[in-house]
Amino acid sequence: MDQMTMALASRALEVEQLKLLIAKLQRMHFGRKSEKIDRQIEKLECRLEDLLAEEGVIDAQPSTTAPTPPRPPATRPALAPELPREDRILDPAEQACPDCGGDLKPLGEDISEQLEIVTAAFKVIRHIRRKKACACCDCIVQAPAPSRPILRGVAGPGLLAHILVAKFADHQPLYRQSIIYARQGVEIDRSSMGRWVGACSALMAPLVDALRRHVMAGTKLHADDTPVPVLAAGKGQTKTGRLWTYVRDDRSAASTVAPAVWFAYTPDRKGIHPQTHLAGFHGILQADAYAGFNAVYETARVQEAACWAHTRRKFHDLHVVHPTAFTTEALRRIGALYEVEELVRGKPPDMRRQVRQEQSLPLLADFETWLRTRLPTLSAKSDTTRAINYALNQWQALLLYCDHGIAEIDNNAAERSLRSVALGRKNFLFMGADSGGERAAAMYTLIGTAKLNGIDPEAYLRHVLTHIADHPINRINELLPWVVQGKLAVAAD
Repeated sequence: MDQMTMALASRALEVEQLKLLIAKLQRMHFGRKSEKIDRQIEKLECRLEDLLAEEGVIDAQPSTTAPTPPRPPATRPALAPELPREDRILDPAEQACPDCGGDLKPLGEDISEQLEIVTAAFKVIRHIRRKKACACCDCIVQAPAPSRPILRGVAGPGLLAHILVAKFADHQPLYRQSIIYARQGVEIDRSSMGRWVGACSALMAPLVDALRRHVMAGTKLHADDTPVPVLAAGKGQTKTGRLWTYVRDDRSAASTVAPAVWFAYTPDRKGIHPQTHLAGFHGILQADAYAGFNAVYETARVQEAACWAHTRRKFHDLHVVHPTAFTTEALRRIGALYEVEELVRGKPPDMRRQVRQEQSLPLLADFETWLRTRLPTLSAKSDTTRAINYALNQWQALLLYCDHGIAEIDNNAAERSLRSVALGRKNFLFMGADSGGERAAAMYTLIGTAKLNGIDPEAYLRHVLTHIADHPINRINELLPWVVQGKLAVAAD
């Protein structure tokens, strides 16, 4: 208990020191733009947000004590018919003909549409719990207080969902959100939002774990990782952490199982991390040639399927710099493989395997012979040689998709899932701590899975945060995105 008290006191002291330092840097910045100071402020803001989120995690822990000319139509996207319409009828000001004074009669109408935005409005919901007393005795009855996502918290589930999506899907750090809300007349200090983010991540941790189990229960996964800069505690400098993504999505093989993505954060890129993540997985793993996966393949319970998109990129990069007959032909041959994939997309696995065996395998055999014939004519140190060896060194893994109809030709599903991380990395610049990386991974999991299932992430998180505090932990699967999708559609209506 003494250690916890000391840790809390130390964290509170660091929060105050960061606030003072940020204020000092902002005063230095005033009147003269300095990119160096901007970068320092960004670092400190991110660190402060993660410290505040840590307080929210602690608060969410169970307590043992009481609690111009018109454009051509083809270039203008149609306005969605489901959007609400407001008609503004404009009648001519003239009551009689301006030329002869005769009566005017209806002649039809011209309709044009203009897209407008209505500013999101804050509102305060008052829960008025009326009491009733028995006329015969002293019994008093009253409706129970409605559940709140955060115990005694003032933020409703809609506001919390909005903050989370703005931060992790729209890449707006909390201090920027605070400025935006202030312009709308609502002062929400960053400290409160930081604690809310931490509390929400702790509250939804069981749901994230349920998604992890669903992803790892698949028989084919896409995996990839990306670097994320993280502030090193006490040093004021950054280190490189990693976000790993694991995607289960078999819709292109006519599967009706819901797609999902699970993200994991690690402080480095050691191979032990993916080995731990995949400890219970059995099936096909589609990934790049990262050596950290080798120990997973050696278990024999996981088969390696390499990525033709990565292989193509090696030849494409050469072609962009210096097009040659060789690079042109290599890209043409890979393009022919993708043409076959167009034929089998969305087809059952057996059909996909049969078409690949009949059409893709002969192309691949000829491609390998062509590469091996070309290799002796090149310098061992040339970039072309490196591109060829990259392909030949993992040739069996590049062939595997032809033997398994459920497998894909490339690992693009994983790369697509990392796009939001790349955008967020550009806006955030840094994560404030390893714990901030773990929270980001959890939120990317929830938001990414909602998107894969065609669900608005904010509507989904609003639903989850409305119900999860009172939801039995042994029925957490009832809150998975594809399970509640129907309820979200009804709520939208």
